[in-house]
Amino acid sequence: MKVEKISELTTNRLSIYLRCLNELIAEGAKTISSEKLAKRFHLNSAQIRKDLAYFGEFGVRGVGYYVGELHNHLTKILGLEKEHCVAIIGAGRLGTALTDYYGFSQSNFTVAALFDNDEEKIGQKVGNVKIFDIKDFAKVAKRDKIDVAVIAVPAQFAQSVLEKITQAGIKAVMNFAPTPLRVECDVKLKTVDLTISLESLSYFLAHSNNANGKNLKPNSTERRNAL
Repeated sequence: MKVEKISELTTNRLSIYLRCLNELIAEGAKTISSEKLAKRFHLNSAQIRKDLAYFGEFGVRGVGYYVGELHNHLTKILGLEKEHCVAIIGAGRLGTALTDYYGFSQSNFTVAALFDNDEEKIGQKVGNVKIFDIKDFAKVAKRDKIDVAVIAVPAQFAQSVLEKITQAGIKAVMNFAPTPLRVECDVKLKTVDLTISLESLSYFLAHSNNANGKNLKPNSTERRNAL
């Protein structure tokens, strides 16, 4: 198996499967079939089997999957057997909210440092996380072994922040700034744009109304054919 052939959609689903397995382990489940896993968590059993087949054979005929073993396999596949240290750049409302995100405490990701250029914020803490001067990013990143960076700054500053991150040798970046960024080919960048997601929902609402026969306006060809 070559990692580059595995799509991001597949790895996203692996993360969902792992979350489902966490819940099953908490309940004391020992085995589960792909059909029961799909039915329980509203997934697709064929897709589950296809996704897992990229990485090996984990099921046992007549038994299904051993929950604990599959959990361990997915943890290793996703690189979650080690802790990842996260730096958040931007100590504004979004950055501080992300620092307090409860999901970090339930995962292998730990926010190690916040960065900002506001002198009034530098040296303060958000919870137990200290805010550092962005000028010291490379030094702090090396000291704290940061391997994931999160950009939570206004759009006009995002590209320069990304360049500072990559210059520090960090290869995994999540961007919350609503702007496209140029990135080197060996750096993985994921952009989370809430506006795009909301506009996609708006499109769904607009066209679901049309599908229900509302707000329909015939085009010129339809009007001619009706005469």
